Amino acid sequence: MKKLDIIFENKDLLVVNKPSKMLTISDGKSTNTLYSMAREYVKKKHKSNKIFIVHRLDKDTSGVVILALNEEMKHYLQDNWLKITNREYIAILEGKLKTKKGVIEEYLKESKTHYVYVSKEKSGEYAKTCYEVIGYTKNNTIVKVNIITGKKNQIRVAFRDIGYPIVGDKKYDSKTNPLGRLGLHASKIEVVIGEEKYVFEAKMPKEFQNFRK
Repeated sequence: MKKLDIIFENKDLLVVNKPSKMLTISDGKSTNTLYSMAREYVKKKHKSNKIFIVHRLDKDTSGVVILALNEEMKHYLQDNWLKITNREYIAILEGKLKTKKGVIEEYLKESKTHYVYVSKEKSGEYAKTCYEVIGYTKNNTIVKVNIITGKKNQIRVAFRDIGYPIVGDKKYDSKTNPLGRLGLHASKIEVVIGEEKYVFEAKMPKEFQNFRK
């Protein structure tokens, strides 16, 4: 089992950098999950310690995940999540995106096979994704992304829908995989807890750094 990459820890929170190709929580089959690793970590300190999932990242997305160390913090974060957090991602897209800055608004639905798609009738779950171009390579665009809503596969579907899928995302029409993984990383979460504002950042994966060079 891999070692937890811990970003921050106090009596209420454990913040970690999730690797790509690892589930946040079990799908009923996999036992090697971020949650199982975090649970093992806190239980080693004291067998009565508990840990709670607050939010998730897709299996193939890396980056910041916040876990709560008590039920009070779990409920506070989950009940206020959209109001108290600002979430930033880095995505590497196929093709050269011409619009330097934009907002993608759409309504999402999910099929029985867990495929998320855009509803033409504007029914389903509203999703809002903001982006800004921060660099280019020969065939790709690197964008900073902020999500205003937090829907399943939201960022992946948003860029597929405008014709620039995320690299390595075969599920959503990507044709290339230069990183050997999905080109999406949750780089930063800002969260306000009471009077305190915390900023948690996950270092850029090596594959991203090498690709940008």
